[in-house]
Amino acid sequence: MTQARQIAERLLDAQVDFLLAEVTGDRFAEVIARDVAAVLAVGDTIVFGDVVPLDQGEQTVATVFDRIGGSPVIADTVGIFADAIYDHIAANTEYTLGDVVEREPVEALLEKIFGMHQAQERILDRLTESPLVATVASRFVDKLIGDFVQANRERAEKIPGVSSLMSLGQSAANRAKKVADSTFVGDLAGKGALFALKRTNNAIRDMLRDAPVHSAAMEFWDLHADEPVAGLREYLTQKDLNELVQLCYEIAVTTREKEYFSLLVRECVEVFHQKYRDHTLTAMLPELGLTAEDISTEILRYGPAVIEAAKRNGVLATLLRERLEPFFLSDQVLAILTPE
Repeated sequence: MTQARQIAERLLDAQVDFLLAEVTGDRFAEVIARDVAAVLAVGDTIVFGDVVPLDQGEQTVATVFDRIGGSPVIADTVGIFADAIYDHIAANTEYTLGDVVEREPVEALLEKIFGMHQAQERILDRLTESPLVATVASRFVDKLIGDFVQANRERAEKIPGVSSLMSLGQSAANRAKKVADSTFVGDLAGKGALFALKRTNNAIRDMLRDAPVHSAAMEFWDLHADEPVAGLREYLTQKDLNELVQLCYEIAVTTREKEYFSLLVRECVEVFHQKYRDHTLTAMLPELGLTAEDISTEILRYGPAVIEAAKRNGVLATLLRERLEPFFLSDQVLAILTPE
């Protein structure tokens, strides 16, 4: 049995050396290409729906959103990424906004937004239900009227004798206002605010439907399209961008924890599963925009450095030996190697 064990240990050494050679130099690329092709060949015989049941797929996606979506890595890097982007934008004058974003999709997006009349009507209708919004609209209308009156007053006061009449009218108006605030006339304020809101809404409707808003928006885009991307920093400071990103991240994280979000995720998984359940695993790769060459390239991009580091410190050889030793030193193998 001692001789058999020695032979087994020599075979084990040879096997470890062989596997180490498989991941060394140019041979590693050949092995990866061979194994990827083999895996895809196997994947072409396996149907997605057979190996990924709907309930397990839902659990996997839920885990991804729950664990990765709220991981400390993302939380720590959100602000750092925002600062890095701002620094790059602030320093980059080589590209214009038009180089980065095509005009056609922007035009189509704005056309779609301005053409969503149902959404606009619904939003405007809901605004009328808010007393505070009505008050804001009332002040907005009052401001427009006040500015108009003030402009005309300044013109009128240049005429001799009109200045005294304007003062008299203003005094009468102030007394009327005090009476209104202390009587039932004051109740009209709420109705006035609502009326102002409706007038404002009507103006918005007319503007969105009849005015050349889309053309005006595209003119605004064209004004910026030829300017350097660095010009975007004029709209907000680095602190503003950082805080906006942090707030958006907080909204995403807190929304992710809600039960309704889980229902949305589950529905999306069900739709995906329904569409691709009859595809083989290999047939799904083109749907994801991937090829066998893409997979091999990405493995070879990072694999050699990781493997070489593991070889240098002896970790890889140790792991291979730990996995193979139970087989080579098993009673069954030793019995085979023992002379009759």
